[in-house]
Amino acid sequence: MHRPQLSLPAHAARMALIGALGVLPLAACSPPVDVTAARDAANPACAPMMVALPDAIGDARLRKTNSQATAAWGDPSLVILRCGVNVPGPTTDRCVTVNGIDWVIKEGDPVWTLTTYGREPATEILMDPNKISSATVLADLAVAAGKVPAARNCVGQEELQNLPQSQ
Repeated sequence: MHRPQLSLPAHAARMALIGALGVLPLAACSPPVDVTAARDAANPACAPMMVALPDAIGDARLRKTNSQATAAWGDPSLVILRCGVNVPGPTTDRCVTVNGIDWVIKEGDPVWTLTTYGREPATEILMDPNKISSATVLADLAVAAGKVPAARNCVGQEELQNLPQSQ
């Protein structure tokens, strides 16, 4: 999966992503966050979601980014969003539903990747749960993520056990 690229030297960029998803100079006016657009960022289905993004997630304010269908909150960035990432297929990764939106969660150390499930194009969020609550992030982004219609939903173990067995 392609990760956002930061406009810092390579070592500093890696440290920023690991530590806080973006280290930028402290100034009254921060420059736009450098986020690489997803492969399908030009998909028209991203537009309704992008205009519905919240001005804040928790205490982190929305900031400008320099690429299409991307967003960032916080200074330094606590949450990075990219619309148009690869749509996840069936997976055994943890899938949670928050306010009607299904998310596949891949826990990293420390950065987590949360990707919408069953929506095309898919939206990816990068965040550090030690810096901001994943529950807050997913709840605050639910209305915007819901602007991309769902084609399918996560299926849990209990639903799988209730499916008819083929013979």
